[in-house]
Amino acid sequence: MTDYPEILTKARFYLELTLDGSKDSVDGYFMECSGFKATQEVIQIAEATPQKWGKTGQSAGRLITTKIPGSISYSNITLRRGLTCSTVFWDWLSATESGNWSTQRRDGSLVIYNQAAEEQFRFEFKRAWVTGYSISDVNVTGGDFEIEEIEVTIEELKRINVVSTNAN
Repeated sequence: MTDYPEILTKARFYLELTLDGSKDSVDGYFMECSGFKATQEVIQIAEATPQKWGKTGQSAGRLITTKIPGSISYSNITLRRGLTCSTVFWDWLSATESGNWSTQRRDGSLVIYNQAAEEQFRFEFKRAWVTGYSISDVNVTGGDFEIEEIEVTIEELKRINVVSTNAN
């Protein structure tokens, strides 16, 4: 029998955020995350060659277009979870907005675990800082959970291969 990698479905996993320099082993567990996107710029170069071309071969300077990879950029990551008493992310935002942003850039990782608490997927990011923080509108008559949302900008994102601990 061939072993196929498990398909990671939304309903069976949770997401953990850990920041370098934190006093806590885990800074937050999230049920929703968006913005995992890397985009590489395309640089297009057009140059004329001395090659002769055309019906009679009298035209010179055939145009050649080449595309090469440019710089890569990463979209902001948005994390959502039920509102907790923790002030980790609010404190991070406050330290950044008080003019201390260069020391608040953090490296960290986003890890997805399965229901058996086994690591299945890992992204590591570099030089991140908080660009936004919000909580959902408070309504005392509603029965919904309050949602805390944090937006983080990153300068580098890498997917790390996870070594399975399962002995199949």
